[in-house]
Amino acid sequence: MLLITFATDIDESADALKKIYGILLLVLLVCVACEFKLRPNEDDGQSPLIEVRRFDRLEYRYLTTADFSALQEMNMEYPMETRMLFEDILRLGSVKDPEIHSKFLKLYQDPKLQTLLSDVESEYANIDDLDKDFNNAFTRLKKWLPDMEIPEIYAQISALDQSVIIGNQSLGISLDKYMGKDYPLYQEYYSDAQCTQMTREMILPDALSFYLVSQYPLKDFESRPQLERDLHMGKIQWVVNQALGRQVFRSKYVMAVDRFMKSGRHVSYDELLKMADFSGFKL
Repeated sequence: MLLITFATDIDESADALKKIYGILLLVLLVCVACEFKLRPNEDDGQSPLIEVRRFDRLEYRYLTTADFSALQEMNMEYPMETRMLFEDILRLGSVKDPEIHSKFLKLYQDPKLQTLLSDVESEYANIDDLDKDFNNAFTRLKKWLPDMEIPEIYAQISALDQSVIIGNQSLGISLDKYMGKDYPLYQEYYSDAQCTQMTREMILPDALSFYLVSQYPLKDFESRPQLERDLHMGKIQWVVNQALGRQVFRSKYVMAVDRFMKSGRHVSYDELLKMADFSGFKL
């Protein structure tokens, strides 16, 4: 089982940052458009714009009871999410393979993964807080970035593979990667620094960061100096801090962006994120 996590600390090594960006670009290439199923706004204004869809619950039903109806619902209600899970995340083979569902079920017969499934569904039985936080954050982002599409957001369980999955205007969250820094299974695969980032509180910052990276990629990323790559991520994380109303990210690159934006240049958030000239940023 391949274990991959998206790092969130901008001060990590250059190789780690390059790997993060490379994985994200790969995911973007392999993912295809997902059908929008956002909860509609009603006249009373009480319906949220975003409601995290519970793909994970269908996974749990099928993987713990072999309930064929759950598998049918996965294929009918979440066809693109199911394809991405089987082919791109778990790499079990083609979704058209008649044995693909057996492979999926067999993978999760591992006792550790069975425990993980149950723990995730218990920890995330209620995600009203995530719905509220995503709505608040995207409401702010939409004001600053009016041309940005609001993604469809869904939760899944990915066998400790990728934390955040970005498709074409879709955003998947692997809840099994956010079970808390003291979760016993993490101690076998991750460093203490990584475990610190694998908490419920980091779901929103991670999701927003990588969605904005997908919306505002840095041109010629691979050939640019490492400093420019770090500053670009600093711009992304500075905007995420503003959307959250708190300083989750505090690297020297984020602080350089903060000084730049407070220097009276009157740069919009959209202009900031599109900016490819980093000469005005001082560390």
